[in-house]
Formats: sequence, structure tokens, C-alpha cells
Amino acid sequence: MKRLPKVSFSLFMILILAIGVWGCTNEEQKLEKVRVAEVTRSIFYAPQYVAIEKGFFEEEGLDVELTTTWGGDKTMTTLLADGADIALVGSETSIYVDSQGSSDPVINFAQLTQTDGTFLVAREKIEDFDWEQLKGSTFLGQRKGGMPQMVGEFVLKKQGINPQQDLDLIQNIDFANIPNALGDSSLTHLNF
Repeated sequence: MKRLPKVSFSLFMILILAIGVWGCTNEEQKLEKVRVAEVTRSIFYAPQYVAIEKGFFEEEGLDVELTTTWGGDKTMTTLLADGADIALVGSETSIYVDSQGSSDPVINFAQLTQTDGTFLVAREKIEDFDWEQLKGSTFLGQRKGGMPQMVGEFVLKKQGINPQQDLDLIQNIDFANIPNALGDSSLTHLNF
């Protein structure tokens, strides 16, 4: 077998490496697809919307596909059915999955938004709001055991209000219908 001279072999290897480097730099960067399911459209997710719109994820090699699934149960179902890679949802949903004996637990990262993304809203303007004014009111809450309701109850209790005794608490309205339900002037909307 004929051997290549050392110089020829070295030039051959440099050429191979150069072609490889040249090929890598001229190929388009392949984006990794990441499917995100969000529980609701919220101003608290605004940085994500801006990053998608401005192409910041693509600059980092990610093709983010965002879907709004409208509710914790639907969001978790989407994740578990492999319809999403990541779910933006309250941590209670992963607890529900675990309590049902799942062999593949959902990993949860807490405090994505640093605060709960809900608000206290009234049908009529209140000039000098005082928490005591809520006592005896009809109150539109959220799903029992859901993160917004738990945070809301925590805040109410810090203000000396027992949600189950001091309010007429309504919690049977589907998440997606809560804004429409607020249209009834007899309701006050609890969201913190």
C-alpha cells in the first residue's frame, strides 16, 4: 500500500476540516421546536409575547409555538397528551396528576411571574376602598383548589376576611367564562 507523504496527508486533513467548518458556518441554524401551552392570555406573560414577536427565541435557536388552552385542566391534558413540551399553569395541576398515581410525574417550576396574575375588580367605582367593604358581598371566585383561588383566599384572610363565612362566594363558573360572568352587576370579582 502506497503511503501519502506527511505534507500531503496534513494538507488533506486541513482541507477536510476546512470543508467541515465552512459547511457549518454556511448552513442555516436549525431551530429546535418548543411547544408551549399557556393556561390563559395574561399581561404577566407579556415578556414571552414580546420575545416571540421580536424573534428573541429564534436568535437562541428556538422555534416557540404558543397555544392558549384556557384552563388548568385543559393545559395539563395538553401536556400529558404530548400536545405541548411546556405548560404555563398553576402548580396545583401537577399535584392533581401526582395524586392520581401517575408513573411519569410532571416537573414544576414555581414563581414564573413572581406574583399571581389576577385582580380584585368591582362593577362600580369605589373611591376609598377598604377591605371591610367586601364583607357580605357576592363574590365571584375561581376554581376551588386552583392557584388563583388559593392566593385570593390567602390575601383575604390576611385582611381579616373569611371567604367561606364573610362572603357569598361563587366558584362554579368555568375559567373561560369568568369575564362574562362579571357582567352581572350583582357580582364582585375576586382576583388578586
